[in-house]
Amino acid sequence: MPAEKAARQSVKRYQRNRSVRTATRTAISKALEAVESGDVLEAEPIVLAAISVLDRAARKGVLTKKNVNRRKSRISARLNRLRRA
Repeated sequence: MPAEKAARQSVKRYQRNRSVRTATRTAISKALEAVESGDVLEAEPIVLAAISVLDRAARKGVLTKKNVNRRKSRISARLNRLRRA
C-alpha cells in the first residue's frame, strides 16, 4: 500500500477513534468522581454507564479487551469498597 494512502487512512482512523476515546475518559473520570463522593446510590448508575462506555470502546477496537477489563475491575473494586464502608 502506498505511504500516502496509509497516511490518509491513519488520519481518518484517528478522527473516528478520538470521540470514542474522549467519551471513555470522561465516563471514567465521572465514575471515579462519583465513587469519591461517597454516595453509593449516586455512584452505582454512573459506574455502570462507564463500564458500558468502556465495553463499547473495546468493541470498536479503540482500547484492547485486557485494558478495558483492567479499568472495569479497578472502578468496580472502588465501588465495592464504598459499599462495604
